Amino acid sequence: MIDAALLPLQRAALAPPAAWLAARGVRADQVTIFGFALGLGAFAALWAGAFPLALALIALNRLCDGLDGAIARITGPTERGAFLDIALDFLFYALVPLGFALTDPARNALPAAVLITAFVGTGSSFLAFAAVAARRGLATPAYPHKGLAYLGGLTEGAETIAIFAAMCLWPAAFPVLALLFAAACALTTFMRWVLAWRAFTTE
Repeated sequence: MIDAALLPLQRAALAPPAAWLAARGVRADQVTIFGFALGLGAFAALWAGAFPLALALIALNRLCDGLDGAIARITGPTERGAFLDIALDFLFYALVPLGFALTDPARNALPAAVLITAFVGTGSSFLAFAAVAARRGLATPAYPHKGLAYLGGLTEGAETIAIFAAMCLWPAAFPVLALLFAAACALTTFMRWVLAWRAFTTE
């Protein structure tokens, strides 16, 4: 919901470190893969119940997610990079609730399953819109530098990371937080269905 508003601030903050890394030969794909490795570390930390460590690794994963795009804008974006970025992001998002489920199955497994299902809704509606929009040559002006056509919603990246942070800070509240966010994701999915139906309707 607020990703587009945050983009100018993010780009301004990440431009200097991205330029420093690009000047030393670091490629965007390398940062994407390294960030995903940090995400796997966050998953392992959640499974082990090491919530402060998990929060730190989630934050570093998201930092890498911003840096890879900033580096790509300097060195030149690629279709491979766009694919890798979104594919690993979606898997990372699912691993976080799975980590909570594994650390306390009795309390967390069902809310985690509901949240992951909701993520399938937001992810599939996002990617289906991007695929059809690409065939039609449609663009999303709010995200001019993205590798895919973006369809926003109530739950975007900023909101997802905020809820992940809250889950790590208050792990006992995971079931309630997961179900509340799953409801918000369901609303986002429904809104995207409606918007896509209207955008792709032909007379």
